[in-house]
Amino acid sequence: MSDSGKVVLITGGGSGMGREAARRFAEAGSRVALFDVNAAGMAETGEGFDSVHGWTVDITDFDAVRNAVQAVEAKMGPIDRLYNCAAIMPFGKLVEQDNGIIHKQMAINYGGLVNITQAVLPGMLKRGKGDFVSFASMAGIIPMLMTGAYTATKFAVRAFTETLYHEHLNSGIRFACVCPPAVSTPLLQQGRDTAWPKMLDSAGPPIEPQVVIDAIEACLAKGKFFVYPTRDAKIGAFMRRLFPGLIWKQVHQVEGF
Repeated sequence: MSDSGKVVLITGGGSGMGREAARRFAEAGSRVALFDVNAAGMAETGEGFDSVHGWTVDITDFDAVRNAVQAVEAKMGPIDRLYNCAAIMPFGKLVEQDNGIIHKQMAINYGGLVNITQAVLPGMLKRGKGDFVSFASMAGIIPMLMTGAYTATKFAVRAFTETLYHEHLNSGIRFACVCPPAVSTPLLQQGRDTAWPKMLDSAGPPIEPQVVIDAIEACLAKGKFFVYPTRDAKIGAFMRRLFPGLIWKQVHQVEGF
């Protein structure tokens, strides 16, 4: 990863995937801006790096997002790369899950992507260059029992990002939609603390964040839009297209209902 002097904006930079990406980019010489509601987490992310700066931003508030983007560019320069990592992931059966939590997931996971897109992408398009990376999930391809609300947000992220990519072909912007399996980050704990599907355990241990980032960089370099960080993720996407009923049969067998 060689990004010396570039400006990178990362939402959800206070932990998990956002933290891993921020440190990787800072080590490579980038200037990194973090957006999160977790100020303490952003401070931890930036420890040891003078080039990492945090803005406490509610990603669901478009005016706040737009103002913070303007502040980033005034302080650090035009944004060269966006990593939209902000998300929450509580699980539960759809009829039983708290109504407000279901709507909150959509507001953060999908609405946050809409907000950061409209705040950042116009500048990239005007300059004719930039990298735009949004995080969907294998959950945005393969739904499972007890993950319906989260899965719906990731289906939305995938559809939004794919349409965005096709609306701006040949614009000079490199787009990537990342579809990882479970990743070893604090986000997983939200699922474990609510309603953890057996299917996620049957899929094997979570992968490490650096595996995902390596895959993103490789796909951007090759001009590949969808990023499947593992062989199993690629197979899962293929199976979902061809044999959706078979996948649901397996889900019911594993979960037992």
